[in-house]
Amino acid sequence: MTSTTDQGAGPQCDWLRGRTESALDCGGLLVPWGTAAPPPDRGATDPATQSGTAQTALPPLTPDEVATVLSVAARAPSLHNTQPWRFRVQDGRIDLLADPDRMLRAVDPDGRELVISCGAALFGLRLGLRRVGRLPAVELLPDPAQPWLVARVWAAGHAAPTRVEADLIAAVPHRHTHRGPFSPGAVPGRLLAAMATDAAAEGCELVLVDDVTVVGRLDRLVQAAAAAQRADQQIAAELARWVRAPHSQARDGVPATARLAADAGGTRLAGRDFGLPGTEDAGGEPPSATAVLRTAGDAPVDWLRAGQALDRVLLRAAARWVFASLQSQPLESPRHRSAVRALLGGRGYPHMLLQFGRANTAVATPRRPHAEILARTQADW
Repeated sequence: MTSTTDQGAGPQCDWLRGRTESALDCGGLLVPWGTAAPPPDRGATDPATQSGTAQTALPPLTPDEVATVLSVAARAPSLHNTQPWRFRVQDGRIDLLADPDRMLRAVDPDGRELVISCGAALFGLRLGLRRVGRLPAVELLPDPAQPWLVARVWAAGHAAPTRVEADLIAAVPHRHTHRGPFSPGAVPGRLLAAMATDAAAEGCELVLVDDVTVVGRLDRLVQAAAAAQRADQQIAAELARWVRAPHSQARDGVPATARLAADAGGTRLAGRDFGLPGTEDAGGEPPSATAVLRTAGDAPVDWLRAGQALDRVLLRAAARWVFASLQSQPLESPRHRSAVRALLGGRGYPHMLLQFGRANTAVATPRRPHAEILARTQADW
């Protein structure tokens, strides 16, 4: 994988050249980017003096706690619900690995959306640790020798979840990408401001698009990108592999309940054409707000930040029964992505278009069982 700012940089593992950072959640979800408590050393004999630093020994996560943490992380959003992640639990830490077998190589050849999806799962790991009363520490891209290892997470202390964290945790089961109709009711300005603060806390920016002319131009770019993708046989075939028929028992991919039965019309950005109609009704109220999630840079570390910000923003909204329809097609084409960037003043790099609205019901998409997302052998690494 390569980043947009490092075009032609060689083999896929070159995307790991981004700098390594660590972060510690100090009793809350506003993350200070800096040095965290060191992770448990592999093979250390004295937990109180691991890495040569005196610290209070922490009890390891119990199997039930690990299962709870992974259940939160596995609910993260991902393109086409590919769930392109694996988790390796060992030596007092949880490693998050991107799954190359679930990479969408036609539409995402640089792996940017793969890493964003893993970033969303990383926020889930952090939130899952808060659910069990642990303070998470995070190291991004910790080992260039392991090309698919995107993050390492461990418990660095104890603290009860805050009220805000409890709200986010409660929203995990019903958070979903909303392609169906929105209900009446505006999204409060205070909630939009809180979501913008959440994005900033993760090193990103949530740009609210109030100008209807700009929204219209975004929609035209969505439609142009969609037309180009429909004409690309490789992209069309790749998409078809992840579209599930009605009553499918698959635990990944896009189920019929998450697809529109017909085109929603002109009240929102055009949705992705999955080539097979679903069961969601079209129509409803127009979205209350349109936004673009962007980062200052466009390296893998920025993609991880974008994923964490995306999950955090979506959970903040879902805690108030506000959901987002997501659109990334124009950002999967360098030409159309540049046009979106220009519409936003040429600053930063866009990663997701979002439209927010209220909804009173939620059908969450399925997730794979833990046995499928745990990396247990060297071959899984």
